[in-house]
Amino acid sequence: MHHIAELPDIRAERNPAGPCIADDREQLDNQDFAARVRAAAAVLYGHGIRPGDVVAVALSNRMELVIILFAAWRLGAAVTPVNPDLTFDEARYQIEDAAAKVVITEGGRGIGTLDVAEVAGRSANTDAMVDSAVGDGLALLIYTSGTTGRPKGVMLDHGNIAAMCGMIIDALSLDETDHSLLILPLFHVNGIVVSVLSPLLAGGRASIAGRFSASTFFDVVARVRPTYFSAVPAIYAMLVAQPEQPRPDTSSMRRVICGAAPMPAELIARFETRFGVPIVEGYGLSEGTCASTLNPPAGQRKPGTVGIPLPGQTVAIMDPDGNLLADGSPGEVVVRGPNVMRGYLGQPDSTARTIVDGWLHTGDVGRFDADGYLVLVDRIKDMIIRGGENIYPKEIENVLHAHPGVLEAAVVGAPDPVLGEVPVAHIVPLPGSVVTETELIEHCLRSLARIKAPVSIFLADGLPRNPVGKIDKRKLRALAASA
Repeated sequence: MHHIAELPDIRAERNPAGPCIADDREQLDNQDFAARVRAAAAVLYGHGIRPGDVVAVALSNRMELVIILFAAWRLGAAVTPVNPDLTFDEARYQIEDAAAKVVITEGGRGIGTLDVAEVAGRSANTDAMVDSAVGDGLALLIYTSGTTGRPKGVMLDHGNIAAMCGMIIDALSLDETDHSLLILPLFHVNGIVVSVLSPLLAGGRASIAGRFSASTFFDVVARVRPTYFSAVPAIYAMLVAQPEQPRPDTSSMRRVICGAAPMPAELIARFETRFGVPIVEGYGLSEGTCASTLNPPAGQRKPGTVGIPLPGQTVAIMDPDGNLLADGSPGEVVVRGPNVMRGYLGQPDSTARTIVDGWLHTGDVGRFDADGYLVLVDRIKDMIIRGGENIYPKEIENVLHAHPGVLEAAVVGAPDPVLGEVPVAHIVPLPGSVVTETELIEHCLRSLARIKAPVSIFLADGLPRNPVGKIDKRKLRALAASA
């Protein structure tokens, strides 16, 4: 296989007029795409981008993001995608932590050094030919919410991405007839790997959908005629909740993929019965480039499990002393393989705790059933998954603790029929101070993206504790569930 950075040129040589990538605004064939990538690379080069540099991209889902990705790789640079909905401080933290040399934004956001139109727009034609400097270096810096409240940069190199795409292509049997519809955000590795890189590498094509809307989604499917899309359980829940009529045309779809959070077996059954398209559920994390297990599309799919390990990876269960458990009992899910990240940027201690003797420690508790399918039991780290977005309670708690009227704060996930889970906060006010739910939620929104803000706040005289004196989050979760 060639280096992934050479993909635009290879596709342009093989089939210049063949379809490559599209979004709501335009459609590019292979030769157009390669030309736009070359032009963007020349612009980035002109702004000082060299091998080993980092390009930050704070964009909504649009074709230019993919053009910039390949342009940076052509120069031997890495890309860190920034969630465009982050607050200014959150975005600045990521950009500074990644030491990005160039920041590409849309519509003149204050953190940017370049507007997307200058880099990857139709007018960014340039005759400056830039030699490609592809290497095995860093390809992506994906920021994951840190349990300590500060996000960490997951370092993925070209070897990680090539290995992961190869596994996805094999597991899903992707080929040149495949056409993916991207609806997940491109600042996540799932969107990049499963919906863009894998189909393009397999010789297929990708279409980028604009903002997801459940009521119009199947109109998009009928128009674009994709063979698959990848989504999170919250999206499937919204689609199942749509009126029964009119019946949408899903005939182009061979399968759909679900990841990011365990999907209830009932929801899988409802979707498959109603729309006649099989759901392939998988599991993985950014630190493992994307996916580690997948329900086999051709073999037995077992709802309630996240499938079997992808070929080329070893997925195992470990006890707290580092012994592998082979008897089906629960323990921490650990992963090894060429897809395991190089580490967290600038955080050798966190890296050493997360990757031990080549095993990536996921922080998830799971077990293998009798057929070798992985069942996820719980999360060690109390993480909340809201509509496929990972939210760490500690980050929200840190913000709440900064409010002058708050003595104690504990955040847990409460069940939500559409989003899966939403954060709720339990607050003990400082004696003598008066705080309101509205005031605390507004306080959160000043420093946190909207999805991280608690949906409700319970004021209490005290919090439940375990014998060691730690806040008992299990009790709080049970309270939140019953409320």
